[in-house]
Amino acid sequence: MELRGTTILAVKDDHGVALAGDGQVTFGQNIALKHTARKVRRLYKDRILAGFAGATADAFTLFERFEAKLEQFGGNITRASVELAKEWRMDKYLRRLEAMLVVADAETVLILSGTGDVIEPDDGLVGIGSGGPYALAAARALRRETALPAEDIARKAMAIAAEMCVYTNDNITLERLDK
Repeated sequence: MELRGTTILAVKDDHGVALAGDGQVTFGQNIALKHTARKVRRLYKDRILAGFAGATADAFTLFERFEAKLEQFGGNITRASVELAKEWRMDKYLRRLEAMLVVADAETVLILSGTGDVIEPDDGLVGIGSGGPYALAAARALRRETALPAEDIARKAMAIAAEMCVYTNDNITLERLDK
């Protein structure tokens, strides 16, 4: 059995981006082992945010690889993401990793997957992990019906996801980058 279960949400607005993650780590399908995990972190001189969903050890491997790509390409998030996705898809070892990343700078939000995907959402909203769809739906509704800033939308949407998804808790880590 693997350690997994998470919710990551990115919300971009005209002022920057907020990236939030819950703190729950689940063993298998029914044991919550940790409630205060930090799945969102700052990278590359605190100018890039990254959050992971999936197997914990796999995610740490991807964080290290992504940070190396950021160093290699001078903090260019798009180039680093494309190069990591290519390596992830082609490398025999990396191909087996079961995780996804959301990465962001103050102007760009991207989803990276092991199938070679590097996707920039049309609306600046991304939700991944078991509670990702709940958080994403809540963020979309809050954006449409309120004038809240990205940070507030992310906090409220994550709280809603925590009420609905058993693999998501309300111990939220939130990082923000301003334009």
